[in-house]
Amino acid sequence: MNIALRIDPAETDPYLGEELGPVLLGMPHLALNGLSETWLLKELGHRHWLLLARMTGRAVPSFRDTQGHVVYAAFRSVVIADADFGRARENDTLHIHTALSRISRTQVQSRHRLAIGNLQIGVVTMISVFVHRNSGSSNHSVARVEIDGLPMVEAAHVPPIAARPGHRDAERPAGLEGTSRRWDFTPCPSLDFNGAGFLYFTSFQAFVDRAEWAIDAGSARRAATLHREIAYYANLDPGEAVAVHLVDTLRSPTRWQHECWIERTSDGCRLADIRTEKVLTAFQQEA
Repeated sequence: MNIALRIDPAETDPYLGEELGPVLLGMPHLALNGLSETWLLKELGHRHWLLLARMTGRAVPSFRDTQGHVVYAAFRSVVIADADFGRARENDTLHIHTALSRISRTQVQSRHRLAIGNLQIGVVTMISVFVHRNSGSSNHSVARVEIDGLPMVEAAHVPPIAARPGHRDAERPAGLEGTSRRWDFTPCPSLDFNGAGFLYFTSFQAFVDRAEWAIDAGSARRAATLHREIAYYANLDPGEAVAVHLVDTLRSPTRWQHECWIERTSDGCRLADIRTEKVLTAFQQEA
């Protein structure tokens, strides 16, 4: 079992950041085995977006490039570390301390420390890039852009996944044993896409969880995330299907580690690589 870290309120960690507001946990925030990872990433993505506006001196997060194109912040990577989401219960108060820094010409990193009381239950690091659609309304072609008003680039810790080369050109990620299992799915526009018309970044890990359920419902029912790394490469348009390929890297009575890659079925374009480690706990559900 994970041992939660105790947080000293008086500590001066430079990455502690600020708290935009605590969250009283209820059904929208919780899943079967604790804190909902999908809700959490949506909330952290929204806070990242709001702080980008503040960082650039804007009252609201509305961005355009020098040619007038609407600009969005697309996530390049998300890393969830030291997660103990099973500690979250209804009516607990979740504190989220966020620090934002510019780490390159087009990239900004946010680091979110999660705590219930003085117990840390996870750290989430997110890196975004500014992009606009490069050709009409298709999500197949986007271009990175630079935004005015950002501060100077800061020296910041970059998660290892951000520095690793992607596996997009490989038939499957290198170094994995076993046979990959494939699960095909057509995302739903009203559930899986965001208001900008892109496949929402939180849908990628949700697809992996759905693949887990389709492949091994017994283990998926008892699984809670300990660590997850997501590298995003591309997007797709509404109506297109995806294929989720899953390869186990470790299976034990208490652990499930696997690596997934998600691709567009129409052309085989690699959309994301996802590495996941989950703990398998005895399932308990209160009456």
